[in-house]
Amino acid sequence: MELEIRRATLGMVQTNAYIVGDKDTGDAVLIDPVDDAQALYNAVQEAGWTIKLILATHAHFDHVLASKEFKALTNAPFWIHEDCVAQLEQLPETGKRFGLGDLPEAATPDKLLGSERETIQIGDLKFETLYTPGHAIGHLSFYMPEHNLVFSGDALFQGSIGRVDLPGGNYEQLMQSIFDQLVPLGDETLVLPGHGANTTIGHEKQTNPYLLSWDGVG
Repeated sequence: MELEIRRATLGMVQTNAYIVGDKDTGDAVLIDPVDDAQALYNAVQEAGWTIKLILATHAHFDHVLASKEFKALTNAPFWIHEDCVAQLEQLPETGKRFGLGDLPEAATPDKLLGSERETIQIGDLKFETLYTPGHAIGHLSFYMPEHNLVFSGDALFQGSIGRVDLPGGNYEQLMQSIFDQLVPLGDETLVLPGHGANTTIGHEKQTNPYLLSWDGVG
């Protein structure tokens, strides 16, 4: 399988969406339908791929704004963690509460993922779910073991971690998620985050001030 990953950075807080494609078959998966469904769909069309699945790392508005429209454009199922349902349903109200204007309704999930690690297989594209809450309830990261890369959502960034001052945020839980689920993937593992540039687990272990200062005591 020849893997290609296309990133689109969109929306008011510059959130990364990832289109993960198998160039041999044209099968593709979208990770985080962040914003501007038409732009994402155009990128898929340009690549000549077919979206088979839409995954969301969590239900914060900037990661699911395009979920309903993109699902309608592609007829692909939408999967997210079971703890995210309430936030998805409250997306329009969230927009009003935080002064973000009229946000669209989110897509209705076709499958709810759990907290135990499971394998998602779409043709030759294989992902493992990693339960990484702390930035948001029900947060998942998606690991591709055969390619040594992980889509970390808003759990881990280059030089930083996800904010924990929003509802459902918990600093100790997030740090435990990072050290239990992400760090063991190995220093060479490529990290593709929900915001900002790519990094590696090893680079973050050596330079990230949050990881360097964590003593494992909540």
